Amino acid sequence: MTRRINRAIELLQQGQAIYYTGHHTGHVLTHAQGREDAQTWADYINVGMEHGAFDMTGLAEYMRGLADAGPARSGHRTPAVVVEAPVNGTDEQNVRHNAWQFRQILGRGVHGVLLCQAESAGAARAFVESCRYPHHARGVDSALPSPLARMHGTPLPAPAPGSLGVGTRGRGSEGSAAPVWGIAEEDYFRRCDPWPLNPEGELLLGVKIESPEGVAHCEEILAVPGIGFAELGPGDLGLSLLGQTALQLSPYPPAMQEARDRVFAACRANGIAFLELCDPGNVAARIDEGVRVVAGGREATARIGRAHQRRAMPV
Repeated sequence: MTRRINRAIELLQQGQAIYYTGHHTGHVLTHAQGREDAQTWADYINVGMEHGAFDMTGLAEYMRGLADAGPARSGHRTPAVVVEAPVNGTDEQNVRHNAWQFRQILGRGVHGVLLCQAESAGAARAFVESCRYPHHARGVDSALPSPLARMHGTPLPAPAPGSLGVGTRGRGSEGSAAPVWGIAEEDYFRRCDPWPLNPEGELLLGVKIESPEGVAHCEEILAVPGIGFAELGPGDLGLSLLGQTALQLSPYPPAMQEARDRVFAACRANGIAFLELCDPGNVAARIDEGVRVVAGGREATARIGRAHQRRAMPV
């Protein structure tokens, strides 16, 4: 099989857990830092723009640095990069009004985007549609009017539950993104689509469920086609659900454990990878439970988890 551009997707396809490094705030986005990070031990790099600076110039330089210092240890052109977007996914209208953020982020050549504070299926659907080009039809409601009908004034209704509307990402950034991926622009148009919705897609989209409203609707949110991974946000959920500023992870308080189990079950039901914080002492058990995206940013955790799954390195 031809090696993928997105190493994280390649590993998830094989049933392997993936491990990331990176900060929620304060990530240094320079060409020099990209060159340094090109040989990271991690499977992907998380760039936190939910609370960190929305720095597109820096992100472009960082991605160029990764490519200039590549290939990565695994042989891929760069490590995969997933960016946490600033917009909160509280409702569909809010996400659609802020879709420009996804266009800007993807235009720098990253490999994935994370929508924080996801609280409704409509918000998740708007997120996926905003990251897709309109010529990709997989998962789009077949009952929607054709482009020709729309051109003649037929209105575009909401898609049926469990399906998508037409993608809304426009052309214009393929000239900056395709060189980072090391492919032609036409190939970028074909391959920049969400996996696993598109088996050939190289884009990994995630959602963070981190409010009582998000937990209440997690089953509908995670049934939206195009989502590749999801996580429970215990920090923000602890603030809103329990009124706690201290981060309590192991063990979770009963209400948090209930929320975690519900989100995890929804991930399993929809074939979506579940993200959770792990450490060297519990990573093997978490993998056996089904966790497939490992937070924590520690190489020791990754080393133990990879050995537990008998992953052949450097892949």
